[in-house]
Amino acid sequence: MGYYDNQYETTRRKERRSTNRLSLFSFIGAIIGALIVVFSIPILANYGLLPYDVVPKGSDVIDTTSEIVEEQEVTNVQLNMTSEVIDAVDRVSEAVVGVINMRDSSGFFQGNQEGTGSGVIYKVEGDLAFVVTNQHVIQGANEVEVTLADGSRVEAEIVGEDQLTDLAVLTIDAENVTDVAEFGNSDHLRAGEPAIAIGNPLAFEGSVTLGIISAVERSIPVDFSGNGQPDWEAEVLQTDAAINPGNSGGALLNIQGEVIGINSMKIAQQAVEGIGFSIPSAIVLPVIEDLERYGEVQRPQMGVIIRSLNEIPSAYWQGMLGLPEDVKGGVYIEGVQPDTPASNAGLKEGDVIVELEGEAIKDTHDLRRFLYTEKRIGDSMTVRFYRDGELEEVELTLDKQVF
Repeated sequence: MGYYDNQYETTRRKERRSTNRLSLFSFIGAIIGALIVVFSIPILANYGLLPYDVVPKGSDVIDTTSEIVEEQEVTNVQLNMTSEVIDAVDRVSEAVVGVINMRDSSGFFQGNQEGTGSGVIYKVEGDLAFVVTNQHVIQGANEVEVTLADGSRVEAEIVGEDQLTDLAVLTIDAENVTDVAEFGNSDHLRAGEPAIAIGNPLAFEGSVTLGIISAVERSIPVDFSGNGQPDWEAEVLQTDAAINPGNSGGALLNIQGEVIGINSMKIAQQAVEGIGFSIPSAIVLPVIEDLERYGEVQRPQMGVIIRSLNEIPSAYWQGMLGLPEDVKGGVYIEGVQPDTPASNAGLKEGDVIVELEGEAIKDTHDLRRFLYTEKRIGDSMTVRFYRDGELEEVELTLDKQVF
């Protein structure tokens, strides 16, 4: 039985209508499915049911794996640093002590006044323990006592002191001493290294502050006479570890727990913070060795009483002293002590020293610095000076001096 043309067209129209309905239903189903997926993803992400993270549009893609690793590394560094600081403090804390200066007071209510500072036990020899502190901490003391880490107070004897370096050595009974500090080499320090200060600021015993070495070579003018003119420049370490009243004489440590300095000074100005100073161990060690052996630091001397030329009104330079106009500095001799290198060489009151061994001397600081750093007891030295306007030269042999 065959098909006629009209029957074929009718059948084709029915098939096309069926196909169109199926396509429409498929398209609608796809849209509904897509909408379901779009709206369900945030919900699934919030509940952590997706195997990946969803990042909002416009946000930066973050590598969470590397972030976790980096965060873990930072945490490890902080923990290691904290652990090293704790270990360093534990090595020395028992050796850092308080130093009490007992001074007699006068007036209606008489008794003892106490000044406090810090000190470091650095050696035990026989029945004695040796303590280094600052000279200004024990200056003018009638009695000195030391407070140990356990809170007990023991009497101390002054072995020697040196004003120039602000150092002093004490001895105490070693019976209750449990630990001593070890010195490190301050010459190996670099700016930026960790620095730990231990002492008794404001009588808070065993306080620890942490900072860095801000500078390894600083020169600080020091006025011993109180005349407003520097007599010396102290060579110190600079640190931002907090150093407050009472910290003087305490220890500055490196991260290995070695004493690299004895804390001495702090700039106490309202506008200045984070600047503290410590005497480097390279200076401390030879000084305490001299103090133990001689009770003083032995330095070369000329035997003259001096003042800087710039302390004398310039109107007197050419008239009274007869100095040439091109002389801009020097050291005026106010007096010469008998039987000293200066007197034996023929130096006199009124002479103006301008050179030592060919090095220009502009003031008393220059003269002391040259003597104490370039010369030793027994060395010979050439001195050039003006007398009545004439430049003269003598040679002398240095003797020992106690500053």
